[in-house]
Amino acid sequence: MAHAVFIPGSSRGTVGAICTLPALWRLTASTLRHLTLTSIMKSKRKTDHLERTASVLRQEVLAAAKVCDIAHESPTVKSIRLLVADKDFSFKAGQWVDFFIPGVSVVGGFSICSSPQLLEQERIIELAVKYTDHPPAVWVHKKCTLGSEVALRVGGEFFFDPQPTDAPRNLVLIAGGVGINPLLSVLRHSADLHRDQADKGSGYELGRIKLFYSAKNTSELLFKKNILDLVNEFPEKITCSLHVTKQTSQISPELKPYITEGRITEKEISDHVSAETLFYICGPPPMTDFFSKQLEDSQVPKEHICFEKWW
Repeated sequence: MAHAVFIPGSSRGTVGAICTLPALWRLTASTLRHLTLTSIMKSKRKTDHLERTASVLRQEVLAAAKVCDIAHESPTVKSIRLLVADKDFSFKAGQWVDFFIPGVSVVGGFSICSSPQLLEQERIIELAVKYTDHPPAVWVHKKCTLGSEVALRVGGEFFFDPQPTDAPRNLVLIAGGVGINPLLSVLRHSADLHRDQADKGSGYELGRIKLFYSAKNTSELLFKKNILDLVNEFPEKITCSLHVTKQTSQISPELKPYITEGRITEKEISDHVSAETLFYICGPPPMTDFFSKQLEDSQVPKEHICFEKWW
């Protein structure tokens, strides 16, 4: 669950895959209503996610989705891929979805960690959910199976959606724990923008991207293989600094060059402050508060600081 604030200005262990469009197109309007209205009506009060995001903008489209892939990203995090056939369903890198589950009265809120281009080309989005006792997270970890049907609605004011004529910007992405999810979407989208620029010679021209990502240990650094693949694909454009705060085991040789033991420091962030840089922060509230205040104290314009708190 997330509260979105926009100041204006390892390899995957795949369980399986059944991504086929025809089956999803057969979901009827009554099925969709069952997936959504039943969940809302069973609640005797607004759920945490709906309360915390009540004032946040949402799209009108409410779309059926089917689970087509399940993977273990860490000992505590499971990812799911969802096939969304509705062509009116779209999102911007960094946004989240209201997650309606049949038979579960609580509505979840999960950030999308895939790129908008994956949805455009394959009609798929990806979510990564950490295990907690929150009913939607319990469902993802213990009851979700290939073919499970849910409904989704996109929301959120924390996103990166540059237009071709916008001025080039550098990005600094600061993530803590599962807060990597929306920032991974931004990173993947940025990689797509770089590819488009290289292939077509047109589109938005993005500057350099630096990812700072902190977790308890290397096993909890989500999507690290994918992140390093992007670093290796765009060595002049994308760099990363992976931090671990409670590492007890030996760090593998392939990860070691990117790992720093200890928290992300103020100096590391301040070294990247410039007039052309946008900062995106997502992690536990104390971390988000700390770095957003540091950036403001460093005279970074408020419109260049975007953050989302995970509770």
